[in-house]
Amino acid sequence: MPNGSLDEWLYMGNKFLDIVQRLNIMIDVACALEYLHHGYSIPIVHCDLKPSNVLLDDDMVARLSNFGVAKLLSDGESIVSQGPSPH
Repeated sequence: MPNGSLDEWLYMGNKFLDIVQRLNIMIDVACALEYLHHGYSIPIVHCDLKPSNVLLDDDMVARLSNFGVAKLLSDGESIVSQGPSPH
């Protein structure tokens, strides 16, 4: 993504997010999680939400990434999603 990760903006020191940008990023992440949990026929739990997995596009819109350990929930049971095979 053009603006890198949220981790870079929070911890690298040479970039700055004002309060409006921070609130918009929080809202973007909350909306993404709400969609994953309630907006799809099978709920998805990300399981690895952290600043390095929040990517920022040209307009500083936050996008969730890295669903490698995400879980699908079906009928009260957790089903671990199958990522790409390491071989």
